[in-house]
Amino acid sequence: METQINITKQSKNELSDEDLIKSIVKTNDTLLFEILYDRYDNVVYNKCLGFAKDVDEAKDLTQDIFLKLFVKLASFKGNSKFSTWLYAFTYNHCVNYVTRNTERKIQKESVEVSYLENLSEVENDYSFHQMKVEKLKIALNKVSPDDKMILLLKYQDYLSIKEIEDVLNVGESAVKMRLKRAKERLVSVYKIVNNE
Repeated sequence: METQINITKQSKNELSDEDLIKSIVKTNDTLLFEILYDRYDNVVYNKCLGFAKDVDEAKDLTQDIFLKLFVKLASFKGNSKFSTWLYAFTYNHCVNYVTRNTERKIQKESVEVSYLENLSEVENDYSFHQMKVEKLKIALNKVSPDDKMILLLKYQDYLSIKEIEDVLNVGESAVKMRLKRAKERLVSVYKIVNNE
């Protein structure tokens, strides 16, 4: 009997995200949802950490997202990869959380230094190359959550313009314009932080 359970669990673990989601939506099976949770909890947690002021807050945000996800899972239509849809879901939740709490916006901590180093290395803009990581962390904390979100999608998560289009549900030109404006605002804030 135990072997039967292990085989069944193993076969469930081998389901694609889309098939797993269909089964969860159809049956409301929390054990199946646990498999989905295990696949993505670290990814969601790391995204939340970029918006949270500490580890405990990131854990709380992660739990909130998965609770909300279980209820909203039926709204996933499969127009994009589940991971892309989950990025959007996670970032929207975090941005809404930060926006609702203005005190928290001032106190929140930045993403890990390694991600910020990628941000300054990836962009060919001279202004990004000149930024020091510590000052960049401060500046990134001072831009709007929407600006921070699109910059993190591009430079932390390495999403392509097309993937960002899917996440934000906007066209290519809108993504490029938002990225351009977010970078300009970040550079402006960085210059203030650096007293330039």
